Amino acid sequence: MKYLQNTEEQQAIEWMNEAAKIAEKALCLKAKCGTVIVKDGEIIGRGYNAPPLDDEKNRTCLDEYDFSGKPKYDHTCCMHAEWRAILDAIKQNSDKPKGSQLYFTRVDKDGNIKKSEEPYCTVCSRFALDAGISEFLLWQDKGICSYPTDEYNRLSYSYRDPEISKS
Repeated sequence: MKYLQNTEEQQAIEWMNEAAKIAEKALCLKAKCGTVIVKDGEIIGRGYNAPPLDDEKNRTCLDEYDFSGKPKYDHTCCMHAEWRAILDAIKQNSDKPKGSQLYFTRVDKDGNIKKSEEPYCTVCSRFALDAGISEFLLWQDKGICSYPTDEYNRLSYSYRDPEISKS
């Protein structure tokens, strides 16, 4: 991973702002997230989190969670912004995402960008890896951080199980 600086950082801020605009469309009750996928200086995929098909009848999460102790891999009914952006890019051209960069952000109720935490979503990291995305970028407290997607995937798993980071 590396924190971007100078011109790279300025360009990344522009892409993060684009992702933030998309996040404002989010229909999730818990968080407003947006993603853009960029390749060769062009946005090739966009996504925000919402129930499947943006249809309220597909909303199953509400605020009710099952605390039965059964394993849960995803605590939301929504399609993640990253999934939608990857699908959007693939719809245009199945090879298009290879070598691209994924910019993810979340916004507050006023549309302001919220800083991201450490990588943690293993579903998004696997999907990005499988699509051939080369970098996963987050705006964190120290600045915009670029993770090679394989490292992002490993860190996502180690967030869930610290023993993984030791291997």
